[in-house]
Amino acid sequence: MSVSFNINENNYIQQIDMMFLKKRNIYLGVKRDDLLHPLISGNKWRKLKYNLAHMKKLKKTELLTFGGAFSNHIHACAAAGKEFNLTTHAIVRGPELDHNNPTIQFAKQCGMQLHVVNRLEYRLRNDQDYLNSLQTRFPNAYIIPEGGTNSYALLGCEELVQSLPAHDYLICPTGSGGTLAGLIEGSETATQVIGIAVLKQADYLKDEIRKLSTKANHQNNWQLLTNFHDGGYGKFTPELWRFCQDMNINYNLPLEPIYSGKMMYALFQLIEQDYFPEGSKIIAVHTGGMQGLDGLKYRGLI
Repeated sequence: MSVSFNINENNYIQQIDMMFLKKRNIYLGVKRDDLLHPLISGNKWRKLKYNLAHMKKLKKTELLTFGGAFSNHIHACAAAGKEFNLTTHAIVRGPELDHNNPTIQFAKQCGMQLHVVNRLEYRLRNDQDYLNSLQTRFPNAYIIPEGGTNSYALLGCEELVQSLPAHDYLICPTGSGGTLAGLIEGSETATQVIGIAVLKQADYLKDEIRKLSTKANHQNNWQLLTNFHDGGYGKFTPELWRFCQDMNINYNLPLEPIYSGKMMYALFQLIEQDYFPEGSKIIAVHTGGMQGLDGLKYRGLI
């Protein structure tokens, strides 16, 4: 597939060097996808990349998607609109729009057109009749689901795997399941792929992942761990936030406590429990989303 929407992708893997790991002879590298682009980073770029290419193939000139008021996906789509000179729309879960919200402010600065809907209408975001009505209303728009997960999103996540050095374990935070599904698709059967669910009662995501990934249906080299949600989506304990701050101060690894911080906190607990054999090579994917810290500060949560 020809891709004309490009950023200067780096392949930086930061090794975490600490006695805690040396004692167990474990290599831990962090794939710093948060550094892909100042504004369109992490799995949001991975998911957008081939969607944008498909959008061009369909000769669509606008992008339409969905999200909550603090959505990393909304932020990334708005930034992509500005970067690539696209008209962008977001169906935003209401009932009202807080114009002081930093994510909303950024989206507006990028020229994104925000369409606020009530929660009842927002629940229709995956309903085909509703999507058809939106397509009629925005005939030039290419519609991307909430969070960016679809078959084209998986291609970008597969590409991420292909850029990595040899490893035994590949780990990522999991919200919608798209990134994990893409990593499964791109991985060899010898690699164990682990998702850390960031929301409560996430076992249903296993079926979603199997729908997205053919390999996930007949390979047993992946799992979704659902006991490290730290209270649920968007929630975190003071201990988790302290861990994020410590990793930034001591190892120059910036983390937010909603996705990658939650994953790293879980990973360290697993290592402490000797979950990984001695000599294991682990790569953890930093999926970006650092803009979320502004939203947490705005709400007084950090």
